[in-house]
Amino acid sequence: PTIKYLLEQNCAVILCSHLGRPKGQVVPEMSLAPVAKELSKLLGQEVKFCPVTHGEELKEAVESLHDGEVLLMQNTRYEKGESKNDPELSKIWASLADAFVMDAFGSAHRAHCSTYGVPELLKAEGKPTAVGYLVEKEVVSLGKVVNPTDRPYLAILGGLKVSDKIKVIDSLLKKCDKVIICGAMSYTFLKALGHTVGTSPVE
Repeated sequence: PTIKYLLEQNCAVILCSHLGRPKGQVVPEMSLAPVAKELSKLLGQEVKFCPVTHGEELKEAVESLHDGEVLLMQNTRYEKGESKNDPELSKIWASLADAFVMDAFGSAHRAHCSTYGVPELLKAEGKPTAVGYLVEKEVVSLGKVVNPTDRPYLAILGGLKVSDKIKVIDSLLKKCDKVIICGAMSYTFLKALGHTVGTSPVE
């Protein structure tokens, strides 16, 4: 919905995202090329793909982009500096845009170049930054979690790392009637309760 809205406003849209954890390496199976093809189908128009994350090829791809067109750049995590919020990498990406829209709720807590460095630089230049419809929806939903009005009130949490979510779990235990832990995170709890979890991931 956010991309469609921007296209309706006649914007040229540059998309940046990540896939997996390539840790600053080019991992072919983590390329976003297939994402560009799928997104083209979903939008009903071509999504151009730039196979690199910096340099002349990316710059030229952005400069040749017309209003109403979409460009997806390669996996941001191919860059070592992405997860370190490298100021130079943030400058490169910020130089490509006139505005920034954050629509990756699942990555919003990470101070990476693509989620934090770029919008901070654009804000400093007086350029607009905003959240997209997905982030807005999640924030509204979170408001209901923080201040529940309906009972019984049940929370279901999944994920991999307990350490990432322990404060959330602790907070929810004070507000919810029940909390269900699922996904890989449940193995840590099962192990703590004395169960055998085999080779399942445990913190």
